[in-house]
Amino acid sequence: MVNNNVKKIVVSVVSTACLCLLLLLVAVQHHGVQVDEGANGEDAGMRAPDAEPGSAPVKRGFSAYLTKLTRGRRDVEKPLRSSAAAADPQPAEDISADDIFIAVKTTKKFHQSRLNLLLDTWISRSMQQTYVFTDGEDEELKKKIGSHAVNTNCSAAHSRQALSCKMAVEYDKFIESGKKWFCHVDDDNYVNVPTLVKFLSQYPHTQDMYLGKPSLDRPIEATERLGDNKMKPVNFWFATGGAGFCVSRGLALKMSPWASGGHFMNTAEKIRLPDDCTIGYIIESVLGVPLTRSNLFHSHLENLQLVSRSEMHKQITLSYGMFENKSNIINLKGAFPVEEDPSRFKSVHCVLYPDTPWCPPQVAF
Repeated sequence: MVNNNVKKIVVSVVSTACLCLLLLLVAVQHHGVQVDEGANGEDAGMRAPDAEPGSAPVKRGFSAYLTKLTRGRRDVEKPLRSSAAAADPQPAEDISADDIFIAVKTTKKFHQSRLNLLLDTWISRSMQQTYVFTDGEDEELKKKIGSHAVNTNCSAAHSRQALSCKMAVEYDKFIESGKKWFCHVDDDNYVNVPTLVKFLSQYPHTQDMYLGKPSLDRPIEATERLGDNKMKPVNFWFATGGAGFCVSRGLALKMSPWASGGHFMNTAEKIRLPDDCTIGYIIESVLGVPLTRSNLFHSHLENLQLVSRSEMHKQITLSYGMFENKSNIINLKGAFPVEEDPSRFKSVHCVLYPDTPWCPPQVAF
């Protein structure tokens, strides 16, 4: 009986000792974790998202959390910044308006009705960059722009030969100028020169660049006369002179064998097409340089009512005229009624340059 009681006591003591030992081990283990966190200021088991398994835990805390948020925000903004850069590319070179030769083609009978409007508006801000190519002497014009009034001595007729004659003089004068860009417009174009400068700065002037907007939805088809009654069909795109176009100096120099001196007239006769078509023929068909299109150039051959007023300041050229037997002008409620400003060029100018002395003050556009 005694032995049984002794056995029970021993078993009880051993069981109690084991239980105490187990509790002690659990307490020590728990205490070790708390000490680890308190001493090192780290979250046990927390590692960097890109850490390798088994690597040391990284420091965490409020500052680390802010660092993580900042890094995450930067990662999110990276593609946005890239998109913004793509939408507004960095300039290829730093140019100014003085690097551009702007040639305006006109005829003496339009000096009063068309040219004076341009002189009062956009040309007034770009006198040093603009040259007027006409077909007769005009003392009043010379008083206004001096040597920038160029009498080409070409015919006043609106013929293929007369137009090509003026373009030949434009080309030669540009080469003589040493400027980086040759831009041609007609006397029914408004040129937004600051936007033109920004546009051209995207392209190196030493490279082959032909910039403008075609008036056709397909390449023009022509026949090249080779001599000895031999002919060859040619197809090429051309930028319409009615909307304006620009040619880099690097490309213009390559055009010299077909455009300089009297060569331009001879080239025009080979294909029997007007001046802007001849430019396209030399560049695309002969030299193999494609036209770089831009919808920022506008002629009277398109519906100008589609040009948004909110986007008007981004356009390079505007025009006016007739389209489908209707007046074709920019839809702009501005400083002047249509009766006083039928082309809308004065109103456009007052939007772009409200500090112009003759612009009415505080006009709601």
